[in-house]
Amino acid sequence: MRIRVVVADDQELVRSGFAMILDAQPDITVVAEAGDGVAAVAAVREHAPDVLLLDIRMPRMDGIEAVGLVAGATKVIMLTTFDQDDYVFAALHAGASGFLLKDVRRDDLVHAVRVTARGEAMLAPAVARRLIEDVVRRRGGPPTVDVSALTAREREALLHLGRGLTNAEIAAELVVSEHTVKTHVSNVLAKLQLRDRVQAAIAAYESGLIVPGSR
Repeated sequence: MRIRVVVADDQELVRSGFAMILDAQPDITVVAEAGDGVAAVAAVREHAPDVLLLDIRMPRMDGIEAVGLVAGATKVIMLTTFDQDDYVFAALHAGASGFLLKDVRRDDLVHAVRVTARGEAMLAPAVARRLIEDVVRRRGGPPTVDVSALTAREREALLHLGRGLTNAEIAAELVVSEHTVKTHVSNVLAKLQLRDRVQAAIAAYESGLIVPGSR
């Protein structure tokens, strides 16, 4: 089954470039492009895509407002740059599945769409680390998430989620099958009452499993 994608960015060169890369893949079809937030929401409602690539800053309606209107209907990957951390964090809380830098490499863009369509959040590791560490530092104080209910393997899975790894990458790290990883991730979300992998990544820091500034 082909992955249906809408690309929304007010910069035509960025939008058309991403669309061309994705549409050239044998398993991906770009069903629509949008140049602003209002058009992006309309495109999602008309075409019901599996994934929406959505720029954070756009005319008429920004990406944060747009993702809040479509997050239940499609999976959203936010497009951003390093100087938009606050916007990214707000978008993730509004329901985005993850985010990518606008200068993402071709292969990483395609991989992100495929991973997100499968239901995994896509966090560009370097940006995720910077964003989450900044949030945790600003909150300060002792760990705010209790992971005592997790098994040792589930804590390891949570640690790798905090690093922004996919299920396949976590499976390689733990030397287990992807099916086993999916089970661990599901258990982590259920036990910690988290909405998705994005919240799990933040919880990895807020629990103290990952210390800001460490690698």
